[in-house]
Amino acid sequence: MDNELNITYITLDGFVEVNKYRYVYFVIMFTAYILILCTNSTIVCLIVIHRNLHEPMYVFIAALLVNSLLFSTALYPKILTDVLSEKQIISYSACLFQCFINYSLGGSEFLLLTVMSYDRYVSICKPLQYPTIMRQTNICIFLVLAWLLPVCQVAVTTVMNADKKLCNFTLKGIICNSTIFKLHCVSSGLLNIYGLVVLVNIVLLPVLFILFTYTRILIISYRSSREVRRKAAQTCLPHLLVLINFSSLSSYDVLLARIESDFPKTVHLLISLQVILYHPLFNPIMYGLKMKEIYKQLKRLFCPVPML
Repeated sequence: MDNELNITYITLDGFVEVNKYRYVYFVIMFTAYILILCTNSTIVCLIVIHRNLHEPMYVFIAALLVNSLLFSTALYPKILTDVLSEKQIISYSACLFQCFINYSLGGSEFLLLTVMSYDRYVSICKPLQYPTIMRQTNICIFLVLAWLLPVCQVAVTTVMNADKKLCNFTLKGIICNSTIFKLHCVSSGLLNIYGLVVLVNIVLLPVLFILFTYTRILIISYRSSREVRRKAAQTCLPHLLVLINFSSLSSYDVLLARIESDFPKTVHLLISLQVILYHPLFNPIMYGLKMKEIYKQLKRLFCPVPML
């Protein structure tokens, strides 16, 4: 703690032998950040530029990739600075803000995937009602709610933690996440209950709704023609794979980070790196390769047909 400035600093103790592998960490992180920026931005720009990609499905994909860009930009500059610094520290207020951004955008990810599954459900199961339900106004409402609801709910948790007294000043991680609650001198029962409510609202209920919509799509597709089954597989598979990937990585923070465990420091680091490295790169690769129209535009961009 810095008594002169009355600022509480936390040590981020998640890196393994950072002094020895400082430049290795930096090269890996910097390369990953540039790739995340380039891949996500490229697909977003293609969706914005090409009118045939202005359908609701592609608009939601663009929103999801923008969410990944925001998530990475909120974390990577600080991480890159840390690996080049002698001490990996962060003020408690900055750590709370990073935690707020982390969970707000994480919640938005689940809600955006929920909206995407609903879009596919209406398209395949209620095709005649699709133009009415997926109007531009409704799309804007869905996007605003997907970003606004997690922000409002996570903000309450952040405010409730702002004045908490700390008895521990070492965080076992490279980013600020739910383990910050373990630094408090006294655990708050009210805070734990509210955290559980937020978890249900922005994670559990959306996942259950997604599973319901995909179950309905599977049933309808099974009873329909081969063309309907092909369309369902082509458009739903990428969304489902992204959901499974993100849910698996998020389960570490929700479950393991909240219990006392003797997992080696290297294991914690590898899982944290998967969250910040693997997932933001997985989304554009999955949608770029599996979505036919996006892949077609990517192919035209990078492999143009030569002029005769």
